[in-house]
Amino acid sequence: MQVTETLNEGLKRSYTITVPAAELDAKLQEKLIEAQPEIEMKGFRKGKVPMAMLKKQFGPRILGDAMQDAIDGAMKDHFEATGDRPALQPDVKMVGGEEWKEGQDVVVEMTYETLPEIPEIDASSVTLERLVVKADDASVEEALKNLASTAQTFADRKKGSKAKDGDQIVIDFKGSVDGEVFEGGTAEDYPLVLGSGSFIPGFEEQLVGAKADDDIEVKVTFPENYGAAHLAGKEALFECKVKSVKAPAEAELNDELAKKYGAEDLAGLKTQISTRLEAEYVGASRAVMKRSLLDQLDAMVSFDLPASLLEAEAGQIAHQLYHEEHPDDHDHNHGNIEPTDEHKKLAERRVRLGLLLAEIGRKSDVQVTDQEMTQAVLTQARQYPGQERAFFEFVQKNPQMQQQLRAPIFEDKVVDQIVAGANVTEKEVSKEELQKAIDALDEL
Repeated sequence: MQVTETLNEGLKRSYTITVPAAELDAKLQEKLIEAQPEIEMKGFRKGKVPMAMLKKQFGPRILGDAMQDAIDGAMKDHFEATGDRPALQPDVKMVGGEEWKEGQDVVVEMTYETLPEIPEIDASSVTLERLVVKADDASVEEALKNLASTAQTFADRKKGSKAKDGDQIVIDFKGSVDGEVFEGGTAEDYPLVLGSGSFIPGFEEQLVGAKADDDIEVKVTFPENYGAAHLAGKEALFECKVKSVKAPAEAELNDELAKKYGAEDLAGLKTQISTRLEAEYVGASRAVMKRSLLDQLDAMVSFDLPASLLEAEAGQIAHQLYHEEHPDDHDHNHGNIEPTDEHKKLAERRVRLGLLLAEIGRKSDVQVTDQEMTQAVLTQARQYPGQERAFFEFVQKNPQMQQQLRAPIFEDKVVDQIVAGANVTEKEVSKEELQKAIDALDEL
Protein backbone atom coordinates (compact mmCIF):
# COMPACT_ATOMS: atom_id res chain seq x y z
CA MET A 1 0.00 0.00 0.00
CA GLN A 2 1.42 3.36 -0.97
CA VAL A 3 0.03 6.85 -0.23
CA THR A 4 1.59 9.75 -2.14
CA GLU A 5 0.85 13.43 -1.50
CA THR A 6 0.03 15.38 -4.67
CA LEU A 7 -1.38 18.62 -3.20
CA ASN A 8 -0.84 20.49 0.06
CA GLU A 9 -2.10 24.03 -0.35
CA GLY A 10 -3.73 25.83 2.57
CA LEU A 11 -6.39 23.42 3.78
CA LYS A 12 -6.58 21.53 0.47
CA ARG A 13 -5.08 18.05 0.33
CA SER A 14 -4.79 15.48 -2.43
CA TYR A 15 -3.23 12.02 -2.37
CA THR A 16 -2.94 8.99 -4.61
CA ILE A 17 -3.44 5.64 -2.91
CA THR A 18 -1.95 2.60 -4.66
CA VAL A 19 -3.14 -0.88 -3.69
CA PRO A 20 -0.75 -3.46 -5.27
CA ALA A 21 -2.42 -6.25 -7.21
CA ALA A 22 -0.84 -8.87 -4.92
CA GLU A 23 -2.26 -7.17 -1.82
CA LEU A 24 -5.71 -6.95 -3.40
CA ASP A 25 -5.56 -10.62 -4.38
CA ALA A 26 -4.63 -11.51 -0.80
CA LYS A 27 -7.65 -9.54 0.43
CA LEU A 28 -9.87 -11.39 -2.03
CA GLN A 29 -8.47 -14.74 -0.90
CA GLU A 30 -9.07 -13.78 2.72
CA LYS A 31 -12.72 -12.95 2.02
CA LEU A 32 -13.27 -16.18 0.07
CA ILE A 33 -11.80 -18.23 2.92
CA GLU A 34 -14.06 -16.34 5.35
CA ALA A 35 -17.16 -17.06 3.22
CA GLN A 36 -16.29 -20.70 2.27
CA PRO A 37 -17.83 -22.46 5.34
CA GLU A 38 -21.29 -21.04 4.60
CA ILE A 39 -21.43 -21.61 0.83
CA GLU A 40 -23.34 -24.50 -0.72
CA MET A 41 -23.04 -25.52 -4.36
CA LYS A 42 -24.56 -28.40 -6.32
CA GLY A 43 -22.32 -31.48 -6.11
CA PHE A 44 -20.50 -30.30 -2.99
CA ARG A 45 -21.26 -30.38 0.68
CA LYS A 46 -21.67 -27.12 2.56
CA GLY A 47 -18.25 -25.61 3.21
CA LYS A 48 -16.46 -28.01 0.83
CA VAL A 49 -16.67 -26.04 -2.43
CA PRO A 50 -13.15 -25.80 -3.95
CA MET A 51 -11.51 -22.39 -3.74
CA ALA A 52 -11.02 -22.19 -7.52
CA MET A 53 -14.78 -22.63 -8.09
CA LEU A 54 -15.59 -20.09 -5.38
CA LYS A 55 -13.30 -17.56 -7.00
CA LYS A 56 -14.86 -18.14 -10.41
CA GLN A 57 -18.42 -17.94 -9.09
CA PHE A 58 -18.14 -15.17 -6.51
CA GLY A 59 -14.78 -13.54 -7.23
CA PRO A 60 -16.00 -10.53 -9.26
CA ARG A 61 -18.53 -9.55 -6.60
CA ILE A 62 -16.23 -10.10 -3.63
CA LEU A 63 -13.39 -8.33 -5.46
CA GLY A 64 -15.32 -5.05 -5.21
CA ASP A 65 -15.73 -5.53 -1.45
CA ALA A 66 -12.04 -6.36 -1.09
CA MET A 67 -11.09 -3.26 -3.07
CA GLN A 68 -13.32 -1.05 -0.93
CA ASP A 69 -11.94 -2.56 2.30
CA ALA A 70 -8.38 -1.96 1.15
CA ILE A 71 -9.04 1.68 0.22
CA ASP A 72 -11.02 2.35 3.41
CA GLY A 73 -8.20 0.83 5.46
CA ALA A 74 -5.61 3.00 3.68
CA MET A 75 -7.69 6.14 4.29
CA LYS A 76 -8.14 5.26 7.98
CA ASP A 77 -4.40 4.69 8.42
CA HIS A 78 -3.67 7.95 6.60
CA PHE A 79 -5.92 10.07 8.81
CA GLU A 80 -4.56 8.44 11.96
CA ALA A 81 -0.97 9.10 10.80
CA THR A 82 -1.49 12.72 9.66
CA GLY A 83 -4.08 13.81 12.21
CA ASP A 84 -6.08 15.38 9.38
CA ARG A 85 -9.84 15.66 9.93
CA PRO A 86 -11.73 16.18 6.65
CA ALA A 87 -14.18 19.10 6.64
CA LEU A 88 -16.49 17.03 4.41
CA GLN A 89 -16.49 13.48 3.09
CA PRO A 90 -13.32 13.06 0.94
CA ASP A 91 -13.80 12.86 -2.82
CA VAL A 92 -12.36 9.50 -3.92
CA LYS A 93 -12.00 8.61 -7.60
CA MET A 94 -10.45 5.53 -9.17
CA VAL A 95 -7.70 6.33 -11.63
CA GLY A 96 -8.28 4.45 -14.87
CA GLY A 97 -11.93 3.77 -14.08
CA GLU A 98 -13.49 1.28 -16.48
CA GLU A 99 -10.09 0.59 -18.07
CA TRP A 100 -8.89 -1.19 -14.93
CA LYS A 101 -8.47 -4.96 -15.28
CA GLU A 102 -8.11 -7.67 -12.68
CA GLY A 103 -4.45 -8.30 -11.92
CA GLN A 104 -3.52 -4.62 -12.11
CA ASP A 105 -2.67 -2.32 -9.22
CA VAL A 106 -5.59 -0.20 -8.00
CA VAL A 107 -4.88 3.53 -7.90
CA VAL A 108 -7.34 6.03 -6.43
CA GLU A 109 -7.14 9.78 -6.02
CA MET A 110 -8.37 11.20 -2.69
CA THR A 111 -9.09 14.93 -2.35
CA TYR A 112 -10.39 16.80 0.68
CA GLU A 113 -10.11 19.92 2.79
CA THR A 114 -8.75 19.36 6.26
CA LEU A 115 -10.16 21.14 9.28
CA PRO A 116 -7.87 23.97 10.41
CA GLU A 117 -5.93 24.25 13.62
CA ILE A 118 -8.30 26.06 15.97
CA PRO A 119 -6.82 28.24 18.70
CA GLU A 120 -7.87 27.74 22.31
CA ILE A 121 -9.87 30.45 24.03
CA ASP A 122 -9.63 31.64 27.61
CA ALA A 123 -13.19 31.63 28.98
CA SER A 124 -12.15 33.87 31.87
CA SER A 125 -11.51 36.68 29.37
CA VAL A 126 -15.19 36.64 28.35
CA THR A 127 -17.41 39.20 30.12
CA LEU A 128 -21.17 38.64 30.06
CA GLU A 129 -24.26 40.27 31.52
CA ARG A 130 -27.29 38.20 32.47
CA LEU A 131 -30.54 40.18 32.34
CA VAL A 132 -32.92 39.26 35.18
CA VAL A 133 -36.66 39.98 35.02
CA LYS A 134 -39.12 39.30 37.82
CA ALA A 135 -42.71 38.34 37.07
CA ASP A 136 -44.48 41.30 38.73
CA ASP A 137 -48.18 41.45 39.62
CA ALA A 138 -49.02 43.53 36.55
CA SER A 139 -47.52 40.93 34.20
CA VAL A 140 -49.37 38.11 35.96
CA GLU A 141 -52.67 40.04 35.75
CA GLU A 142 -52.09 40.75 32.06
CA ALA A 143 -51.45 37.05 31.40
CA LEU A 144 -54.58 36.18 33.37
CA LYS A 145 -56.70 38.50 31.21
CA ASN A 146 -55.23 36.89 28.08
CA LEU A 147 -56.24 33.47 29.41
CA ALA A 148 -59.73 34.76 30.10
CA SER A 149 -60.04 36.10 26.56
CA THR A 150 -59.01 32.75 25.06
CA ALA A 151 -61.49 31.00 27.33
CA GLN A 152 -64.33 33.30 26.28
CA THR A 153 -67.83 31.97 25.81
CA PHE A 154 -70.66 33.16 23.56
CA ALA A 155 -74.24 33.97 24.58
CA ASP A 156 -77.24 34.44 22.27
CA ARG A 157 -77.88 38.02 21.29
CA LYS A 158 -81.34 39.53 21.51
CA LYS A 159 -83.60 38.21 18.76
CA GLY A 160 -83.23 40.28 15.59
CA SER A 161 -79.75 41.51 16.50
CA LYS A 162 -77.32 41.91 13.61
CA ALA A 163 -74.00 40.06 13.70
CA LYS A 164 -70.85 42.15 14.22
CA ASP A 165 -67.14 41.39 13.95
CA GLY A 166 -66.18 39.32 16.98
CA ASP A 167 -69.63 37.71 17.19
CA GLN A 168 -70.08 34.00 16.71
CA ILE A 169 -72.72 32.90 14.22
CA VAL A 170 -73.88 29.32 13.92
CA ILE A 171 -74.60 28.42 10.29
CA ASP A 172 -75.46 25.61 7.92
CA PHE A 173 -73.77 26.03 4.53
CA LYS A 174 -73.48 24.29 1.21
CA GLY A 175 -70.85 25.31 -1.33
CA SER A 176 -70.90 24.75 -5.08
CA VAL A 177 -68.70 25.56 -8.08
CA ASP A 178 -70.38 25.85 -11.49
CA GLY A 179 -73.55 24.46 -9.91
CA GLU A 180 -71.82 21.32 -8.60
CA VAL A 181 -71.52 20.76 -4.83
CA PHE A 182 -67.88 20.06 -3.97
CA GLU A 183 -66.44 17.80 -1.29
CA GLY A 184 -65.72 19.55 2.01
CA GLY A 185 -67.94 22.51 1.16
CA THR A 186 -70.92 21.49 3.30
CA ALA A 187 -71.48 21.67 7.06
CA GLU A 188 -74.23 21.97 9.64
CA ASP A 189 -74.27 23.92 12.92
CA TYR A 190 -70.85 25.38 12.18
CA PRO A 191 -69.71 27.99 14.78
CA LEU A 192 -67.90 30.79 12.94
CA VAL A 193 -66.37 33.82 14.68
CA LEU A 194 -66.64 36.77 12.31
CA GLY A 195 -63.33 38.48 11.71
CA SER A 196 -61.33 35.39 12.64
CA GLY A 197 -60.09 34.92 9.07
CA SER A 198 -60.69 31.18 9.31
CA PHE A 199 -62.69 31.04 6.06
CA ILE A 200 -61.88 32.01 2.47
CA PRO A 201 -61.13 35.75 2.08
CA GLY A 202 -64.39 37.66 1.59
CA PHE A 203 -66.60 34.97 3.17
CA GLU A 204 -66.96 36.30 6.70
CA GLU A 205 -67.41 39.93 5.62
CA GLN A 206 -70.59 39.03 3.73
CA LEU A 207 -72.14 37.64 6.93
CA VAL A 208 -71.62 40.82 8.97
CA GLY A 209 -75.10 42.25 9.61
CA ALA A 210 -76.83 38.86 9.31
CA LYS A 211 -79.62 37.94 11.73
CA ALA A 212 -80.83 34.60 13.03
CA ASP A 213 -83.00 32.74 10.44
CA ASP A 214 -81.51 34.74 7.53
CA ASP A 215 -80.73 32.89 4.29
CA ILE A 216 -77.67 34.41 2.65
CA GLU A 217 -75.81 33.61 -0.56
CA VAL A 218 -72.08 34.18 -0.16
CA LYS A 219 -70.04 34.49 -3.34
CA VAL A 220 -66.27 34.15 -3.12
CA THR A 221 -63.30 33.25 -5.28
CA PHE A 222 -60.82 30.66 -4.07
CA PRO A 223 -57.21 31.98 -3.95
CA GLU A 224 -54.95 31.00 -6.84
CA ASN A 225 -52.64 29.19 -4.41
CA TYR A 226 -55.48 27.34 -2.63
CA GLY A 227 -54.44 23.92 -1.29
CA ALA A 228 -57.03 21.99 -3.33
CA ALA A 229 -55.85 22.44 -6.93
CA HIS A 230 -59.29 21.70 -8.43
CA LEU A 231 -60.75 24.69 -6.53
CA ALA A 232 -57.86 27.15 -6.88
CA GLY A 233 -58.96 30.35 -8.61
CA LYS A 234 -62.57 29.15 -8.99
CA GLU A 235 -65.67 31.20 -8.14
CA ALA A 236 -67.90 29.52 -5.55
CA LEU A 237 -71.38 30.04 -4.18
CA PHE A 238 -72.22 29.18 -0.56
CA GLU A 239 -75.86 28.93 0.46
CA CYS A 240 -75.88 29.83 4.16
CA LYS A 241 -78.60 29.49 6.80
CA VAL A 242 -77.94 31.61 9.90
CA LYS A 243 -79.23 29.68 12.92
CA SER A 244 -78.08 31.98 15.73
CA VAL A 245 -76.01 35.08 16.50
CA LYS A 246 -73.99 35.12 19.72
CA ALA A 247 -72.01 37.83 21.48
CA PRO A 248 -68.59 37.12 23.06
CA ALA A 249 -68.22 37.12 26.82
CA GLU A 250 -64.84 36.84 28.51
CA ALA A 251 -64.53 34.21 31.20
CA GLU A 252 -64.51 35.53 34.76
CA LEU A 253 -61.24 35.52 36.70
CA ASN A 254 -62.23 33.04 39.39
CA ASP A 255 -61.49 29.57 40.75
CA GLU A 256 -63.58 27.95 38.00
CA LEU A 257 -61.35 29.46 35.33
CA ALA A 258 -58.28 28.26 37.27
CA LYS A 259 -59.57 24.68 37.32
CA LYS A 260 -59.91 24.73 33.53
CA TYR A 261 -56.15 25.25 33.38
CA GLY A 262 -55.27 22.54 35.92
CA ALA A 263 -54.90 24.71 39.02
CA GLU A 264 -56.76 24.20 42.29
CA ASP A 265 -57.83 27.83 42.58
CA LEU A 266 -57.11 31.32 41.26
CA ALA A 267 -54.12 31.78 43.59
CA GLY A 268 -52.62 28.53 42.29
CA LEU A 269 -53.15 29.65 38.69
CA LYS A 270 -51.36 32.92 39.43
CA THR A 271 -48.42 30.96 40.84
CA GLN A 272 -48.33 28.79 37.70
CA ILE A 273 -48.40 31.87 35.48
CA SER A 274 -45.64 33.55 37.50
CA THR A 275 -43.43 30.43 37.19
CA ARG A 276 -44.09 30.18 33.45
CA LEU A 277 -43.38 33.87 32.87
CA GLU A 278 -40.09 33.73 34.74
CA ALA A 279 -39.08 30.62 32.75
CA GLU A 280 -39.83 32.57 29.55
CA TYR A 281 -37.78 35.52 30.82
CA VAL A 282 -34.87 33.19 31.65
CA GLY A 283 -35.01 31.71 28.15
CA ALA A 284 -35.09 35.14 26.53
CA SER A 285 -32.27 36.38 28.75
CA ARG A 286 -30.18 33.36 27.81
CA ALA A 287 -30.68 34.10 24.10
CA VAL A 288 -29.41 37.67 24.63
CA MET A 289 -26.40 36.50 26.63
CA LYS A 290 -25.61 33.75 24.10
CA ARG A 291 -25.54 36.30 21.27
CA SER A 292 -23.13 38.44 23.29
CA LEU A 293 -20.94 35.38 23.92
CA LEU A 294 -20.88 34.41 20.23
CA ASP A 295 -20.04 37.97 19.23
CA GLN A 296 -17.07 37.96 21.61
CA LEU A 297 -15.87 34.54 20.49
CA ASP A 298 -16.12 35.59 16.85
CA ALA A 299 -13.86 38.56 17.57
CA MET A 300 -11.39 36.51 19.65
CA VAL A 301 -10.37 33.91 17.06
CA SER A 302 -9.15 33.89 13.49
CA PHE A 303 -8.25 30.87 11.36
CA ASP A 304 -8.57 29.59 7.81
CA LEU A 305 -12.03 28.31 6.89
CA PRO A 306 -12.64 25.36 4.52
CA ALA A 307 -14.04 26.72 1.25
CA SER A 308 -16.30 23.68 0.90
CA LEU A 309 -18.02 24.41 4.22
CA LEU A 310 -18.37 28.11 3.38
CA GLU A 311 -19.94 27.33 0.02
CA ALA A 312 -22.38 24.82 1.51
CA GLU A 313 -23.37 27.16 4.36
CA ALA A 314 -23.82 30.21 2.08
CA GLY A 315 -26.01 28.15 -0.25
CA GLN A 316 -28.13 26.94 2.66
CA ILE A 317 -28.55 30.49 4.00
CA ALA A 318 -29.55 31.80 0.55
CA HIS A 319 -32.07 28.96 0.16
CA GLN A 320 -33.54 29.48 3.63
CA LEU A 321 -33.91 33.24 3.21
CA TYR A 322 -35.50 32.78 -0.22
CA HIS A 323 -38.27 30.66 1.29
CA GLU A 324 -38.74 33.12 4.17
CA GLU A 325 -39.23 35.87 1.59
CA HIS A 326 -41.45 33.65 -0.63
CA PRO A 327 -43.63 31.73 1.88
CA ASP A 328 -46.05 30.64 -0.87
CA ASP A 329 -43.29 28.80 -2.79
CA HIS A 330 -43.33 25.39 -1.11
CA ASP A 331 -41.33 23.39 -3.67
CA HIS A 332 -37.65 23.47 -4.60
CA ASN A 333 -38.00 24.05 -8.34
CA HIS A 334 -36.80 27.65 -8.13
CA GLY A 335 -33.43 26.91 -9.70
CA ASN A 336 -30.05 27.85 -8.27
CA ILE A 337 -30.07 30.75 -5.80
CA GLU A 338 -26.79 32.62 -5.96
CA PRO A 339 -25.57 33.64 -2.48
CA THR A 340 -24.97 37.36 -2.02
CA ASP A 341 -21.97 38.93 -0.27
CA GLU A 342 -24.16 39.28 2.82
CA HIS A 343 -24.96 35.55 2.74
CA LYS A 344 -21.26 34.74 2.41
CA LYS A 345 -20.34 37.01 5.31
CA LEU A 346 -22.95 35.35 7.53
CA ALA A 347 -21.70 31.93 6.38
CA GLU A 348 -18.16 32.85 7.48
CA ARG A 349 -19.39 33.72 10.97
CA ARG A 350 -21.48 30.56 11.28
CA VAL A 351 -18.72 28.24 10.04
CA ARG A 352 -16.07 29.89 12.24
CA LEU A 353 -18.23 29.70 15.37
CA GLY A 354 -19.45 26.20 14.51
CA LEU A 355 -15.90 24.88 14.18
CA LEU A 356 -14.80 26.69 17.35
CA LEU A 357 -17.66 25.34 19.48
CA ALA A 358 -17.21 21.85 18.03
CA GLU A 359 -13.50 21.91 18.91
CA ILE A 360 -14.16 23.15 22.45
CA GLY A 361 -16.76 20.42 22.88
CA ARG A 362 -14.43 17.76 21.44
CA LYS A 363 -11.54 18.67 23.71
CA SER A 364 -13.85 18.83 26.74
CA ASP A 365 -15.53 15.55 25.76
CA VAL A 366 -19.01 17.13 25.78
CA GLN A 367 -21.57 14.39 25.16
CA VAL A 368 -25.27 14.39 24.29
CA THR A 369 -26.89 11.69 26.43
CA ASP A 370 -29.48 9.18 25.24
CA GLN A 371 -31.97 10.79 27.63
CA GLU A 372 -31.40 14.22 26.08
CA MET A 373 -31.82 12.80 22.58
CA THR A 374 -35.02 11.00 23.57
CA GLN A 375 -36.43 14.24 25.00
CA ALA A 376 -35.51 16.10 21.79
CA VAL A 377 -37.27 13.47 19.67
CA LEU A 378 -40.35 13.60 21.94
CA THR A 379 -40.50 17.39 21.65
CA GLN A 380 -40.22 17.23 17.86
CA ALA A 381 -42.74 14.37 17.60
CA ARG A 382 -45.44 16.50 19.26
CA GLN A 383 -45.58 18.53 16.05
CA TYR A 384 -47.05 15.47 14.31
CA PRO A 385 -50.15 14.46 16.34
CA GLY A 386 -51.14 10.87 15.69
CA GLN A 387 -47.88 10.14 13.85
CA GLU A 388 -45.49 10.10 16.80
CA ARG A 389 -44.51 6.45 16.34
CA ALA A 390 -43.80 6.96 12.64
CA PHE A 391 -41.64 9.97 13.49
CA PHE A 392 -39.65 7.96 16.04
CA GLU A 393 -39.01 5.25 13.45
CA PHE A 394 -38.00 7.87 10.88
CA VAL A 395 -35.43 9.37 13.27
CA GLN A 396 -34.04 5.93 14.16
CA LYS A 397 -33.37 5.17 10.50
CA ASN A 398 -32.12 8.63 9.54
CA PRO A 399 -28.62 9.59 10.84
CA GLN A 400 -28.92 13.04 9.27
CA MET A 401 -32.09 13.76 11.25
CA GLN A 402 -30.40 12.48 14.41
CA GLN A 403 -27.56 14.93 13.82
CA GLN A 404 -30.02 17.80 13.30
CA LEU A 405 -31.56 17.05 16.70
CA ARG A 406 -28.22 16.45 18.42
CA ALA A 407 -26.41 19.58 17.13
CA PRO A 408 -28.37 22.28 19.05
CA ILE A 409 -28.18 20.25 22.28
CA PHE A 410 -24.41 19.87 21.89
CA GLU A 411 -24.01 23.59 21.12
CA ASP A 412 -26.02 24.64 24.17
CA LYS A 413 -23.95 22.38 26.43
CA VAL A 414 -20.71 23.86 25.08
CA VAL A 415 -22.11 27.38 25.55
CA ASP A 416 -23.06 26.55 29.14
CA GLN A 417 -19.53 25.28 29.76
CA ILE A 418 -17.96 28.50 28.46
CA VAL A 419 -20.41 30.64 30.46
CA ALA A 420 -19.48 28.69 33.60
CA GLY A 421 -15.88 29.87 33.19
CA ALA A 422 -16.71 33.43 32.10
CA ASN A 423 -17.14 36.59 34.16
CA VAL A 424 -20.92 36.91 34.47
CA THR A 425 -22.76 39.73 36.23
CA GLU A 426 -26.51 40.03 36.71
CA LYS A 427 -28.60 43.07 35.92
CA GLU A 428 -32.28 43.39 36.90
CA VAL A 429 -34.35 44.95 34.10
CA SER A 430 -37.99 45.37 33.14
CA LYS A 431 -39.69 42.99 30.73
CA GLU A 432 -39.87 45.89 28.25
CA GLU A 433 -36.09 46.29 28.38
CA LEU A 434 -35.64 42.55 27.92
CA GLN A 435 -38.02 42.60 24.94
CA LYS A 436 -36.05 45.48 23.45
CA ALA A 437 -32.85 43.41 23.76
CA ILE A 438 -34.58 40.44 22.11
CA ASP A 439 -35.86 42.62 19.27
CA ALA A 440 -32.31 43.89 18.70
CA LEU A 441 -31.17 40.31 18.01
CA ASP A 442 -33.36 40.21 14.89
CA GLU A 443 -31.85 43.44 13.63
CA LEU A 444 -28.30 42.05 13.64
